[in-house]
Amino acid sequence: MKGINVGLLGFGTVGSGVVKILKEKQTLLQDKIGTKIVLKKICDKNIELKRIVKIDKDMLTTDPYEVITDPQIDILIELIGGINPAKEYIMEALKNGKHIVTANKALLAQEGKEIFATAKKHQRCVYFEASVGAGIPIIKSIREGLIANRFLNIHGILNGTSNFILTRMSEDNFSFREALKEAKKQGYAEADPRLDIEGIDSAHKLIILAYLCYGKLFDINDIYVEGISRISSADIIYAKDMGFNIKLLAIAKKIKNELEMRIHPTLIPYNHLLSSVRGIFNAIYISADLVDDLLFYGPGAGQMSAASAVVADLVDLTRHIKAGIFSPVMEIIEDRMVGRLKNIEDIESRYYIRFLAIDKPGVLAKIAGILGKYQISIASVTQKERKKQKIVPIVMITHEAKEKNLKEALFRVGQLNVIKDKPVAIRIEEL
Repeated sequence: MKGINVGLLGFGTVGSGVVKILKEKQTLLQDKIGTKIVLKKICDKNIELKRIVKIDKDMLTTDPYEVITDPQIDILIELIGGINPAKEYIMEALKNGKHIVTANKALLAQEGKEIFATAKKHQRCVYFEASVGAGIPIIKSIREGLIANRFLNIHGILNGTSNFILTRMSEDNFSFREALKEAKKQGYAEADPRLDIEGIDSAHKLIILAYLCYGKLFDINDIYVEGISRISSADIIYAKDMGFNIKLLAIAKKIKNELEMRIHPTLIPYNHLLSSVRGIFNAIYISADLVDDLLFYGPGAGQMSAASAVVADLVDLTRHIKAGIFSPVMEIIEDRMVGRLKNIEDIESRYYIRFLAIDKPGVLAKIAGILGKYQISIASVTQKERKKQKIVPIVMITHEAKEKNLKEALFRVGQLNVIKDKPVAIRIEEL
């Protein structure tokens, strides 16, 4: 059988890694799959830039349609990122009979329904292992290794930039700004880090994981997303004193026929595995009916780890093409036991709350009285060291309370003349 021809859109960091692997591991891959993977054409807007791998200049082009419309190319790898023109290129490639491999989580999360429908219409496949967790084989594990399971919960640390920042704040007493500056210096944060620190990147990845587990592709606007930019060094320290680490956690939790999907800073007990995930590493903790609890852990970013996942998808597709097996997209079956998404105001959780209050008699009683009116029970309370002008932090841990009640209570407390800053509340997750 002739080799499988591949075209690449995007010859940046990950794209260069893919080319490097295909060149250096060519013999190994051919021995394992019995077919040669032939990289036929590469497109990038800057083909003069020096890369980590040398390539024949005749393979390079700045015109994506030289790759998309080439009838000899079987698989298109899309690594340019973003929504447009990536969507346009993928749709045209599917219509031209090409299978797709992509790492583009934002595109799949926002435009996946149309892309997958087009793939099904044209009997093509869309593979996307590198879209979540870089080299962590989470998508293949869910799709194949756990195929007989019903999924109960997903808890994930899905963004390496945010986890790096929180790790620096926890271990080196950095402020948020200092930790973000360090992340940029190390190359872990973009010049505009909003997608990472505000939880949007994690939301895109959670949408993909939920699609695989529950068969529904949810709209990001229906998911509660809160980032880490309001987390202070004080919150990190107080949480540690009480036996918790703060992580940006992506949560999909099935409760009866409802599904909670939310991304926010979360207090996780020190003794839980997710609490020990440091730096740029990612971890996905899955609970399912047959296997109970599983942890997937590894670098959530990086040139070669992401490139490794792209090549894994190439190998899977090559095997399917060789065997004449065409399964459009993937056979994602909707879990009919999952109904609507639960509104964030209806969830129930324990909370860490911090108030800044004037140090005078009766303040704590006023706060507790308002919380009690909204059915919020206090599990513990600590009054920290006095600050300037007799201002003291008061830190509380609550029993389970409804989110809506907590928000209303904190608004009322915040109106007291003895409260000198907006109260801070962080959810505690029972894992």
